[in-house]
Amino acid sequence: MNDILPNELKHRMDQGEQLTIIDVREKWEFEEYNIGAKLFPLYELPKNLPQLEKLKNEEIIVHCQSGKRSNQARKYLQKNGFIKVRSLSGGLNAFIDN
Repeated sequence: MNDILPNELKHRMDQGEQLTIIDVREKWEFEEYNIGAKLFPLYELPKNLPQLEKLKNEEIIVHCQSGKRSNQARKYLQKNGFIKVRSLSGGLNAFIDN
């Protein structure tokens, strides 16, 4: 369970599914455009782990602009015991183009 494709995420969002989506971009990027995710910039993830602890066994979808930072975030969270972390394949670029 590593990546989620943009069309799968869109479908699940359109169905009204309650998803935990984390945006690991910078604050200015988030302010420019967001899809309703919670903002946890990649560099702040370590200090925010205690805040995310209750989600360790739940699905978490992480995204960034292109998928690079979200893959780093996925690996970091998995290394810290989060078992259902998925990265948005292609990031917001692919999500918007889809």
